[in-house]
Amino acid sequence: MSEALDILASAGLWAAVLRIATPLIFGTLGALLCERAGVLNLGIEGIMTFGAMIGWLAVFQGGSLWFGLLAAALGGAMFGLLHALMTVPLGLSQHVTGLGITLFASSLAYFVFRLVVPVQGTPPTIEPFQPIDFPILSDLPLLGSTLFNQTTPTYLAIFFALLLAYILARTPLGLAIRMTGENPHAAEAQGLDPIKIRIGAVVAGSALMGLGGSFLTLSAFNSFFPTMVQGRGWVAIALVVFASWQPGRALFGAILFALFDAYQLRLQAIIGNAVPYQLFLMVPYVLSVVALVVMARRARVPQALMQPYRRGER
Repeated sequence: MSEALDILASAGLWAAVLRIATPLIFGTLGALLCERAGVLNLGIEGIMTFGAMIGWLAVFQGGSLWFGLLAAALGGAMFGLLHALMTVPLGLSQHVTGLGITLFASSLAYFVFRLVVPVQGTPPTIEPFQPIDFPILSDLPLLGSTLFNQTTPTYLAIFFALLLAYILARTPLGLAIRMTGENPHAAEAQGLDPIKIRIGAVVAGSALMGLGGSFLTLSAFNSFFPTMVQGRGWVAIALVVFASWQPGRALFGAILFALFDAYQLRLQAIIGNAVPYQLFLMVPYVLSVVALVVMARRARVPQALMQPYRRGER
């Protein structure tokens, strides 16, 4: 029992929590931005997979790591534009279109990867982002190795969480996005164009999703394999509800899920074979479902979420 509690006081655990949370932060922020504008984007799993592949491929072909991040963001934005064009002006089902995007993006990622890298035992690797060492700050007990020994994408994820929270709460652009997600006809009456706002939000949100996928290949690992996203996109969709569509809560929710995940990995090493490892793998998801059920009762859903908008209609 004492060993299990000691895990919570270890700097390694909390450093791992931030690493595990980073792709979830990007994905959750991207899904949240789409939904605050009134569009459900179920293409997130495929977009993250494509972002992971295209980011890795850009670096593998000789580009810099920053160019890999840009390629992943552009790849995500491309699929976001496709999703937005089909669901916003055309009014197609957001559920069906999103699932189609997931299948298309995942399949295209694997197809392109195999065109460049034929089947072989060990996939080729790249040199990923390295943790940034902050003089003095990195040497602080617990806090130093947790906050000041991470890679660049982790700091970008936290920055975007704070930036999105500020934009949605404090700027005219954020007000326009929120109004479009609540009542697009009221936004139209104020001289705004809900169609352009929704398309822009989906494109920007999907770019964030692509960045979340690229973290896996450019920072967490150094190669790509098709199943590496492992359901993180679906977790991000659930975290949006857990966060009540608030970026600050989304950041907290991603860190909480990552804590469950990092903790169960270390708990396995202590308990060993006494308990089947599959039960440990279930822990973060079970606890997340419980937390989701509790929070969802108090969550306020954007009123126009998944409702097609037609200019001039009410």
